Amino acid sequence: MRAGVVLHTQKVAGISGSEAHLLQLLPDLRARGWDIRFLMLHEDEPGAWEFAAELRARGVPLDAIKLRADVDPLAFGEVVAHLTRMRPRILHTHLVHADAYGQLAGSVTRVPFRLSTKHGFNEFREGRWFGFADRSVGSLAHVHVAISRGLARYLAETEGFDEEAFEIVHYGIEPDGAVSPYAGGEPRLLCVGRLIPIKGHLVLFRALALARAAVPDVTLDIAGRGSLEPALKSYAHELGLSDAVRFLGFVSPVRRAMEASAIVVVPSLGEGFGMVALEAMERARPVIASAVGGLPEIVADGETGLVVPPADAGALADAIVALAGDLSRASAMGSAGHERALSEFTPERCAARIEELYVGAVGRGSE
Repeated sequence: MRAGVVLHTQKVAGISGSEAHLLQLLPDLRARGWDIRFLMLHEDEPGAWEFAAELRARGVPLDAIKLRADVDPLAFGEVVAHLTRMRPRILHTHLVHADAYGQLAGSVTRVPFRLSTKHGFNEFREGRWFGFADRSVGSLAHVHVAISRGLARYLAETEGFDEEAFEIVHYGIEPDGAVSPYAGGEPRLLCVGRLIPIKGHLVLFRALALARAAVPDVTLDIAGRGSLEPALKSYAHELGLSDAVRFLGFVSPVRRAMEASAIVVVPSLGEGFGMVALEAMERARPVIASAVGGLPEIVADGETGLVVPPADAGALADAIVALAGDLSRASAMGSAGHERALSEFTPERCAARIEELYVGAVGRGSE
């Protein structure tokens, strides 16, 4: 092992985008010789312990501290005590709670090198006071990492961060066995994500209604659950889409739903990265995506899919018609996406970029 502990910390409620990323990244970094440990902040959710079991099974030591409230002085004291005992050489925080507790505690205990990774788009970031607080905590980190250039730009626009100061480290994806071209006859779309407003389902339904005037047999599967589900079902009925839209509920593994679809649509109004798009490309499916967050960095417009303005039902409908009406073109884009995913967005590239930052930290020594 390289000299010194590298401690990652994040508040965990379940296994979603950032947690899945850490389940890949942290074992990869250990395999490269880094003494990686994890401190899990949690509220005792079942999903947190599922994550803990998965990470430990991958050989990463994990400790846990319970948060009893968003602002928990007792938990902060426990984080300080943990850092004092462990004396990490590098502290790497992820998401808002870990930034607040970890960067403050890391500063108090004088951890030599501190990094913060920003993972996602959130509406609450647009609040004036949140931006001030986030920048203040962020000033304690020596290096800021964003998972896409689009996210760095968003943080600059909404919170006042320096966009150019962010190191950009994209997520990676492992190949998941052989892929097959879409075997269905009709053009079937798939949208994967929580059923919440920011995911853009309402725009997608309007676009689908428009697209069916040109491609009557195009259909849509919705994978995911969320608070918007009753409203979406009602809206589908209102638009005359009841026979064209299927609600699949929670789907695992999601690749099965992707393999049963010709095209994957990501109509989000905000995304930090866009892992669904990358998963679809790995399965050789073309992607129609909004031009938000990291999606334009993942989807090569006109090559591996189509990128459209966010919240523009007309433009989204045109993109659906272009691919749903020409499945051979869609298939060719899917093949190109598969090649791009496995060459440009590899776990090895992701781990190597993080390792570069760590090597630089060790080389510079203490603050």
